[in-house]
Amino acid sequence: MSAEQNFSASKFLTVAEVAEVMRVSKMTVYRLVHSGEMPAVRFGRSYRVPEAAVEQYLRGAVVEGNSATA
Repeated sequence: MSAEQNFSASKFLTVAEVAEVMRVSKMTVYRLVHSGEMPAVRFGRSYRVPEAAVEQYLRGAVVEGNSATA
């Protein structure tokens, strides 16, 4: 996400809310944010993640089919 992006119409989620939606720990969300895999905005000491960024990350994480046979 570029620094010039307009967030005025965005809904922001806390790290805890993102973790709940993705069913992962808060530490996992912090790792994604710090690695740059998930964009976030820092407000003081806390981070807020645009809801659209979570949706985009999940779309990109979809695994197609299962190539292993049982």
